[in-house]
Amino acid sequence: MFPHAARGPAVPATAATPPPRASFIVCTRNRVAALAACVGSIQAACRSHAAFAAELVVVDNGSSDGTADCLARLAAGSTIPMTLVSEPRPGLSAARNAGLERARGSLLVFIDDDCQLHPDYLRDLERHYADASPCVRGGRVELGDQRDLPFTIKRSRQREQLTRAIPPGGFVLGCNMTMSREVALRIGRFDERFGVGAPLRSAEDTDYLVRAFLAGVEVEYVPDMVVFHHHGRSERGEVEALHRSYSLGNGGLYLKHLGRAPWLLRHFYWAFRSALRELVGGPTFDPELQLSHRPIVLMNLRGACRYAGLALWRTGRRSPRQPVGQAAVEPR
Repeated sequence: MFPHAARGPAVPATAATPPPRASFIVCTRNRVAALAACVGSIQAACRSHAAFAAELVVVDNGSSDGTADCLARLAAGSTIPMTLVSEPRPGLSAARNAGLERARGSLLVFIDDDCQLHPDYLRDLERHYADASPCVRGGRVELGDQRDLPFTIKRSRQREQLTRAIPPGGFVLGCNMTMSREVALRIGRFDERFGVGAPLRSAEDTDYLVRAFLAGVEVEYVPDMVVFHHHGRSERGEVEALHRSYSLGNGGLYLKHLGRAPWLLRHFYWAFRSALRELVGGPTFDPELQLSHRPIVLMNLRGACRYAGLALWRTGRRSPRQPVGQAAVEPR
């Protein structure tokens, strides 16, 4: 079992059904308009490969836009087992942990609520997990709406493995991330200081990749297992704000893993060097979207400071009677 039970009531899928091969975990908050399409795409992918048993776990992270009613309707007519979980504590990591607690499959698939699956997704998933080697694996993320700006996607057609030389941020996107149950138990829960709705705003998925890498688990990107991301950001200002949030989370990540993964600091060094070059006419971070290296450096530093404050606050709250080994149930 994953430590700490999920909060809130759940609607069980089916009382006596055997565990499915795969559990799709979708965390949602106030995106009722996109949610039905996401759920429908998962159901369609499951129908197209019905021999590969799957379930859907949807975690409502405190929505106030009618999501609960929408989910009840979707569950009533679902063609696959569907479990609804309420997790009122804010933060994507808290919602992901609630989903982990309720998922029953031997494979865990994290899909964002504004994404839609390719119909062949389960066939690709089954092929990649035909062997039992421990791995965290992510697939291709295409733009779902061509009116949106090309951000939070990954279109590479090359299969890759994460190494120390590759920046972990964006290597596998959290909107399309998979692993076996055994790997998830080995890595542990998501760190609830990271992610949308948490103090560090992002990087809960990158933190998970780094922890997997440090635990000796292979981290792989594959050019299939495709999802289409309907992120809805068509204005540059929206992308710039997200760019800053990603950099804030990465700054906290670098400090968190300073002792075990000091090589992460080389990515901050490269950003700092690129920002200096940009000041004298060097290339920007993303010329197409007009994104600069300079906010990366600034937000990395802010993220590191924020993480330090959170770490001190957590240390101060720890009970004097709590043994040091108790920290094993917390994200490493």
